[in-house]
Amino acid sequence: MPGEDVLVLGAGPAGLTAALHLAQRGRGVLVLEREELVGGLARTEQRDGFRFDLGGHRFFTKHPEVQALWEGILGDELILRPRLSRIRYGGRMFAYPLDAIDVVRNLGPVELSRALASYLRARASSGETDTFEEWVTRRFGRRLYEMFFSTYTEKVWGVPGSELRAEWAAQRIRGLSFGKAMMAAFRGVEDDDTGSLRSLVGEFHYPRLGPGQMWEAMRDRVEALGGRVVTGTPATGVEVSDGRVVSVSTPDETFACSEVISSLPLATIAHMARPSVPAPVLSAAGGLRYRDFLTVALILDGPDPFPDTWIYVHEPGVRVARIQNFRAWSPSMVPDPTASCIGLEYFCFEGDDLWRTDDATLVELAARELDLLGFGGGVRAGHVVRVPRAYPIYDEAYASRVAVLRDWIDRVEGLQQIGRNGLHRYNNLDHSMLTAARAVENICDDARHDVWAVNADSWYHEEVRAEEESPYLEPPNAPALEGTIA
Repeated sequence: MPGEDVLVLGAGPAGLTAALHLAQRGRGVLVLEREELVGGLARTEQRDGFRFDLGGHRFFTKHPEVQALWEGILGDELILRPRLSRIRYGGRMFAYPLDAIDVVRNLGPVELSRALASYLRARASSGETDTFEEWVTRRFGRRLYEMFFSTYTEKVWGVPGSELRAEWAAQRIRGLSFGKAMMAAFRGVEDDDTGSLRSLVGEFHYPRLGPGQMWEAMRDRVEALGGRVVTGTPATGVEVSDGRVVSVSTPDETFACSEVISSLPLATIAHMARPSVPAPVLSAAGGLRYRDFLTVALILDGPDPFPDTWIYVHEPGVRVARIQNFRAWSPSMVPDPTASCIGLEYFCFEGDDLWRTDDATLVELAARELDLLGFGGGVRAGHVVRVPRAYPIYDEAYASRVAVLRDWIDRVEGLQQIGRNGLHRYNNLDHSMLTAARAVENICDDARHDVWAVNADSWYHEEVRAEEESPYLEPPNAPALEGTIA
């Protein structure tokens, strides 16, 4: 049984960050990754020279240590890109972030009057806002909720907004309202009682060859420092003896260790523990819900069908939720100047009709919906990538279930959970990396960081103060736009 000092489970952004910090401190570290590629949801797929990102991962952070790490890993390969994103609704394209003239032109005075009246009614109401639907309606009014939140939310999460918890909305969009949004639209700046905020950000960092370039370089750095990153090798069991982790098993061998840092889904680690965990813990793990995801990348003949980096599709008549233009992310993603590469994102549950649809039919669906939206072109090729357990769902019972699992994990010495799925928290890229850094400090410095508290407040993920980088307001249901996201 090979001996290892620290085992890291999962080679996504959180897992590789933990491995790098450990290796830099001279600790023996082994990373086990189920997939052949590193990067998890933030990896970059490549087909016939075309590169595509699974969702579009901006590298944006207000944390200097994360920014320094990104720049230290990639240097000049971390390029600065302009941002253009819009919402497609009712056959029209709405600029996002909001632009007042654009909103007036698209909605017209009658619809704007209805939205304002709906907003005023909502502001006059009282009562608790326990659900996502209630939270957003209170701040934007029922009319805007139905136009810009309801359809997209159901596409992304597969459940109505009445089944999602308000704390998820608070974490993603903070205390915005119709009034503040319109002020931001007209003035380009938002003020609130916590300080003045500057204009909405119009650019972001991005690896020249896609986010996978960052994680591949990080893997190489870990291995250059003596660590090991083994892909295509899932962890299948975590042995606990006398209340402490002692080893991790794979299908072929078992590795002794003194510490385990896991970015695997919170439910997965409970099911992997040996001997079995108490029944209430297994029950809590079985009750956690996830949303799965698939990308259909279409290689089209001709120029890019639209200039946007990405488009949110709020149209109810199509199943696609968001569309990426990978040349707009980085020209190096698309090697052929006579073609474009467009990614259509579909959200589903593993095993449902969309998930089980064969690749050829999915490519046909994506091409047809692209045509319906007015962005179609000659399809040269299509590629499908499925991602299980991509996003943790904040349903009515998730908080109590997470609490049960956390209580069990806190009692196991040498075991720490990190990252988005590891904590069942909708963290962005930088916050996931910070959880990894704090977990390493707990091991190497005998620190007492509460990893679960990283980004636990409900402040909007990408908001910063006037003296920091410019903030921007992302639509509340924007999974995978990490970095802050995916």
